[in-house]
Amino acid sequence: MKKDKILVIGACGQIGVELTLALRKMYGDANVVASDLREEHDLLKGTGPYVSLDVMNKEMLHVLVIRHNITQIYLLAAILSATGEKNPLLAWHINMQSLLNVLDIAKEENLDKIYWPSSIAVFGPNSPAVETPQHTIIEPTTIYGISKFAGERWCEYYNHRFGVDVRSLRYPGLISYKSAPGGGTTDYAIEIFHEAKEHKKYTSFLSEDTYLPMMYMPDAIRATIELMEADASKIAIRSAYNLSAMSFSPKEIGAEIKKHIPEFTMSYAPDYRQQIADGWPNSMNDGQARQDWGWKPEYDLARMTEDMLKNI
Repeated sequence: MKKDKILVIGACGQIGVELTLALRKMYGDANVVASDLREEHDLLKGTGPYVSLDVMNKEMLHVLVIRHNITQIYLLAAILSATGEKNPLLAWHINMQSLLNVLDIAKEENLDKIYWPSSIAVFGPNSPAVETPQHTIIEPTTIYGISKFAGERWCEYYNHRFGVDVRSLRYPGLISYKSAPGGGTTDYAIEIFHEAKEHKKYTSFLSEDTYLPMMYMPDAIRATIELMEADASKIAIRSAYNLSAMSFSPKEIGAEIKKHIPEFTMSYAPDYRQQIADGWPNSMNDGQARQDWGWKPEYDLARMTEDMLKNI
C-alpha cells in the first residue's frame, strides 16, 4: 500500500505553521515536508523535513514532488487581500501561477489529493451579505478575491476534466496566537488581542459595526483536515465550500476583551481596508459543508477570546 507523503507549500504562513504541525501529528513527522520561500518558522524547527521552495519555479517543484514521493499537496502560498491591493499584478501572477503549477503536476504525477484555500473575498457588494449562500452572485472587487474566484474555477475544471482530487474551503477571517497575520483585511481581530494585553487600548482600521465572518485557527485547521480526510464520494463541491463559525464586529470583540481586561479601550480610524470589508459578507451559510462532510465549529467569540488572552 502506498504511503501518504504530504508537501505543505507556504508552511511558514498563518495557516501553514499550525496545519503542518497537525498533519505531522497524524501522518508522522517524516511524512510531511514543509516548504516556504522564507526561513523556517521557529515552531516548525526540529519537527520534520523542511525545504526552501519557490512554488513559481514549476521544474523545481516537480523535482521535489518526485524526489520525496509526494502524494498530497497543500498549497497555502498566496498574497492576501490588503497586501494584494498594493501590487495587483504581482498578486494575480503569484496566486494564479502557483495554483496552475500545482494542478498541472498533480495531473501529470497522478497525485492523490490537492488542497488549496479560497476565501470570503470571492464575494462582492452584490452578493447577499447576510448568511451568504454557497451558490450566489460572485463579483469580487479585490485582486485577491478575483484570483480566488478564478482559482475556484480552475480547481473545478481540473477535477472535472482530468480527475484531479482537489478540495477547497472559503475561509472566513482567521484568528491565531501562534503565527502572525499575513496582510489580510481581517487582521484587526488578531492585532486587537496583542494591543489589549500590551497597551490596554486598540485603534481599529475597520469601523465599529463592520461585521465579518470569523474563525478561530483550531477550527480552521480541523475543518481543513476533515475535508481532506472525507471520502471523495462525499465532496459535492469542487470549487470551494463556504465555511463559517462566528460573525462579530470590532465593537463586539472589544466588549468581549473588556470582560477580561476592564481598563481596555477602543477607538476607530477606518482606512483603505474598510472599503474591502464593506464588499464582503457579514455572515456565511455553510450548510453544504455541514451536510456533505459533517462540519461543525467548536469555538464562539467568548471561548476564542478567553483562549487568545490566555495564550498570547
